[in-house]
Amino acid sequence: MDIDRKNIEQYLFEVKEAVEKDNYRIDRNSRRQGNINLFLDYVIDEAKAKEIILDLNAMDFSTILQNNHKGFEHENLYVFGKDVILLERNGTGEKTVSLYIKFNKLDNCFVIIISFHEQKYPLTYYFK
Repeated sequence: MDIDRKNIEQYLFEVKEAVEKDNYRIDRNSRRQGNINLFLDYVIDEAKAKEIILDLNAMDFSTILQNNHKGFEHENLYVFGKDVILLERNGTGEKTVSLYIKFNKLDNCFVIIISFHEQKYPLTYYFK
């Protein structure tokens, strides 16, 4: 797959357009405990999550993964990382949190945010 900055910027433009129109969801099911934990560990709500997504840029891009779920192998998942300052829910103050954000932009312009949690491992950024 050919990755260039212009393609990533276009992808992000389309993602942000969907998010601005509330045509998205952050997965928070039993297989996405990391996503749930972010909202439990820090003072963050849907509005703050939306703000973080809308603040992403091409420099935050890491990689493109192929969806490995049966029947969805044709889908590409885009991975971004972002350092944000969040208030600890049960701590003493603010903390810089490195987020792992993985998108699946469907053909109908609906965006599924598969991953929205603390990075388990440092990301490599494609354009940095």
